[in-house]
Amino acid sequence: MVAGLDRRAPAVPGAVDAARYRVFTERHWDQIPQLRALPEEQREAMRAVAKVLPFRVNQFVLDELIDWDNVPDDPLFRLVFPQPEMLLPHQMEAMLKLLRAGADNAALVAQARMLREELNPHPAGQQALNVPRVGEQMLEGMQHKYNETVLFFPSQGQTCHAYCSFCFRWAQFVGDKELRFAANEAGHLHEYLAGNPRVSDLLLTGGDPMVMKTRNLAQYLEPLLAPGFEHVQNIRIGTKALTFWPQRFVSDADADDLLRLLERMVDAGKHVAVMAHYNHWRELEPAVSREAIRRIRDTGAVIRAQGPLLSHINDDAGVWARMWRTQVHLGIVPYYLFVERDTGARHYFEVPLARTWEIYRDAMQQVSGLARTARGPSMSAGPGKVEVQGVTEVAGEKVFVLRFIQARNADWVQRPFFAHYDEKAAWLDQLRPAFGEEKFFFQDEYQAMCRAAGVERA
Repeated sequence: MVAGLDRRAPAVPGAVDAARYRVFTERHWDQIPQLRALPEEQREAMRAVAKVLPFRVNQFVLDELIDWDNVPDDPLFRLVFPQPEMLLPHQMEAMLKLLRAGADNAALVAQARMLREELNPHPAGQQALNVPRVGEQMLEGMQHKYNETVLFFPSQGQTCHAYCSFCFRWAQFVGDKELRFAANEAGHLHEYLAGNPRVSDLLLTGGDPMVMKTRNLAQYLEPLLAPGFEHVQNIRIGTKALTFWPQRFVSDADADDLLRLLERMVDAGKHVAVMAHYNHWRELEPAVSREAIRRIRDTGAVIRAQGPLLSHINDDAGVWARMWRTQVHLGIVPYYLFVERDTGARHYFEVPLARTWEIYRDAMQQVSGLARTARGPSMSAGPGKVEVQGVTEVAGEKVFVLRFIQARNADWVQRPFFAHYDEKAAWLDQLRPAFGEEKFFFQDEYQAMCRAAGVERA
């Protein structure tokens, strides 16, 4: 923090107080006035989707982010509101049939649960393959996929200020305890970290940890300043609050307490990274959002930006180039461009890998070196983070050039491998090895890991 800096929240347009914070879910559908302008058939179909996939939005998003004159094509509208095409035809037919028949809630819930099972609610084996153990005890609400990094899902952070319609964590928010992944016990986290000196990074994720009160967030973070946790050097906090409720850092009752907590962690020698999720440059435009960015950076914390490339929302090189340029201008580090994951309404959002790579390449060509820190396109698949490095021809065969940015086995990292070019493939499991090979180099070892964890498909 710069000496003498006054961090009191200035008068910023949009920096409304907590009393103005209002949330709408599927139960409050009829209370959203902007939806009344949509055709009844579309509203009915959107509501059917909201019975299966989670929906939540707040007043700030409605008033400040969505261009209602451009609905239904507005990218921010598509980001947070369920779209009819997110269910496959047979799924939509099943839900509409019940809704039109006036089915009771139990029947709707049962049907929705059946449909969710078709949507791969927990990709990459995250409920079993990534869960650490102490002896025979599985530590629920934690994941340890890579040697250096532990993910922790605090129970108080298993919601968001609004829900992204594409989110691969959608199963956390549908009210089904069997699909939820969360931890109530901070002590288990600290015990596990203390016993694993190879862990350098803790990632608090969710949901969104920034929905928590500062006092709750502090119970997870402050103990890491004690002796015995020197190896935990990097604290990452995944959040969409900089888009969906930037007031969390500006005008909420404990906003200053939150910034002081981040500052204490930095002053104690921890690297604090706010892992901000952005999907479109318009999310960076509101004045209160920019003030939130400024205030976080003043604590010494770094903001890193990441998000997936999504059909209907940001499948355009110009959108990414403008977003990265704006992020650099505001002091944010572009970090990752992800491939949409194989879960939820993937058929609606996914873009073939060949096209995703073209968009990434074209966007990179439009920005300076300061924005070329964004890695990708990256698939967070079961074996690890697989980057599409390019498309080329080798020995007369057109191929994808791939590599692991991160992997379950560290020996796989940075090792290039090749897949036969397929213009329709959108995920790792849709690719086949190039040059007549039967398997990718990592497959046997990865399958053995899955069998050992009792996972059939990950």
